[in-house]
Amino acid sequence: MTAGDGILHIETPPEDLVMSGGIFHGVQLWINLPKEKKRIEPAYQDLQGQDSAMITTHDGGAIIRVLAGEVETHKGPGISHTPITITHVTITPGAQANIPWRKDFNALAYVLNGKGSIGPSQHPIQTGQMAVMVDGDYLSIQASPIQEARHEALDIFLIGGIPLKEQVFQYGPFVMSTREEVMQAVEDYQKGLFGHIPPDAIMPHRS
Repeated sequence: MTAGDGILHIETPPEDLVMSGGIFHGVQLWINLPKEKKRIEPAYQDLQGQDSAMITTHDGGAIIRVLAGEVETHKGPGISHTPITITHVTITPGAQANIPWRKDFNALAYVLNGKGSIGPSQHPIQTGQMAVMVDGDYLSIQASPIQEARHEALDIFLIGGIPLKEQVFQYGPFVMSTREEVMQAVEDYQKGLFGHIPPDAIMPHRS
């Protein structure tokens, strides 16, 4: 979703998952837009599992789903307004993934579930932890041979891009560059000027 000039939204899991129960990962990630693009037209893109580009390592021990940007020549379907790469990496117990990465990108690796190690120093990581990496042309991630009983593999949400290093001002769900811009956004919201995501754009989910 591109919030841009303002959009109303709510995230809900599929109804069948709510009824059946089980483990569900919900990750809400905010990606800053450069100042000159803060007021662009808002937009929504419905992406599901089968839409992502999928890569496997040579030994088949890891799957890399490219959601946006690209890994080597594999491009994800997600639309972004800044240079960025977003992936979901699944690594089987004991396996390792060496993922090519743009040297000018930083990298944030958030562990959805499982445990393993990351980087040349093999720094240990586990569920709920995040590693931050810079200045490398590939990322090395290894899954521990023994995983938690509830999870069969190491799952990592891996994202990176060029740091904007611009001023940011936040008030509740409103994020802009300055306080004055946020106050204008609040006023626009109160006047009902924000866009809406059509109800049928999200539900029902494709099978």
